[in-house]
Amino acid sequence: MTKLMNDNAIANIKTSFKVIDLFAGIGGIRLGFEKAFKSNVDFVFSSEIDAHSQKTYCLNFKDTPHGDITQIEANSIPSHDIVLAGFPCQAFSIAGKRKGFNDTRGTLFFDVARIAKYHKPKVIFLENVKGFVGHDKGNTFLTVQNTLQELNYKVYSKVLNAKDYGVPQNRERIYIIAFLDHGVKFEFPEKIKLSKSIKDCLLPEVNHKYYYNGKPLFQRIKDDIVNPNSIYQWRRQYVRENKNNVCPTLTANMGTGGHNVPIIKDSHGIRKLTPRECANFQGFPDNYLIPTDTVDSHLYKQFGNSVSINVIEQLAKKILIALEKK
Repeated sequence: MTKLMNDNAIANIKTSFKVIDLFAGIGGIRLGFEKAFKSNVDFVFSSEIDAHSQKTYCLNFKDTPHGDITQIEANSIPSHDIVLAGFPCQAFSIAGKRKGFNDTRGTLFFDVARIAKYHKPKVIFLENVKGFVGHDKGNTFLTVQNTLQELNYKVYSKVLNAKDYGVPQNRERIYIIAFLDHGVKFEFPEKIKLSKSIKDCLLPEVNHKYYYNGKPLFQRIKDDIVNPNSIYQWRRQYVRENKNNVCPTLTANMGTGGHNVPIIKDSHGIRKLTPRECANFQGFPDNYLIPTDTVDSHLYKQFGNSVSINVIEQLAKKILIALEKK
């Protein structure tokens, strides 16, 4: 009922918003906002440093992102109402070295602040890994919050899990949403009952290259991967079954022989997820285009670094309603 009420409210909104997409990746956050805002959104600028991600982004949005945001002056960016920034998470991820602001990737948040200080957008939308919240005993998160408040923004934040918003993936992320107008009343979206299963995200037939059958690792994992309704992980030295009926968190190194490789058993044998299946577990629609001339390792990285479209869409709807109510 709540979702229907939100959709009805959005259908009557006529205001159009200009948006910029920083650290755009393959456009996951943009896609979620486009689905929510529909005709009420106009993307006027995007930036992404990775050439392979730029290619995938352009294929789907007919827009090649600008490069390194640290080299782009704020006054050269078009005026905008909303800034989207899923700034790099590796500096704060539990899977990395967690150097935070001591890592050059961690300092990229301040480019968001630099641009916001100049343009004063109505909304700043940030996304990062859950570990960002507790990094450096909470000081990293506090620095971001204080910086936004010093720019006169009212800050909301919450950790949301993709499995609570219609996607069968255990993916916890922190979402920070800041409003320039302190009179705006924002509420995070309510959870949605999960109706999609693991099998709904799997393809009926995939290329034989994704199978471990006949490969050296097969003998080490064949006796442990037995349930066709589960997803397993190869943890360098052992196999772990995920028994919660959802996919484990997709990561940038999945499927490349490294840590945390999602593995399934189907009627043909034991295999890893394909890039398209990873897209499915992130909530990307079937018509989202995956470049055929990009190697799988780059595609896995792109989807592992991306976002849950379903979560973004629900957050975007709440942002749009909050702005309209004001």
